[in-house]
Amino acid sequence: MRTPAGKECKFYYADYYRGRDTQVCRLLEANPAAAQWQPALCATCPVPEILRANACPNLALRARVSQSFFGLRRQVQVEAGCLEYRVPVADPRVGCGHCHER
Repeated sequence: MRTPAGKECKFYYADYYRGRDTQVCRLLEANPAAAQWQPALCATCPVPEILRANACPNLALRARVSQSFFGLRRQVQVEAGCLEYRVPVADPRVGCGHCHER
């Protein structure tokens, strides 16, 4: 689904049918420790670029909202891991390096 920032993201969900006004980031919603999501966070979120660069089905993402110095700027930080090899992924755009060796 297209985010408020105009990027395609599979974790974003919006429902405006018959007067509803629902906007949700399901990736941040899955993390109970994450701060409250706001549509403005989609402008700087790295997840759409990660999903476009790496389509590996074994890539697991976990996101949280972090605040910068003095809490003036909020942004989404992403951690990634490989479900098949059970290793953390340093660069989610590239992957773990094991899944697609062949």
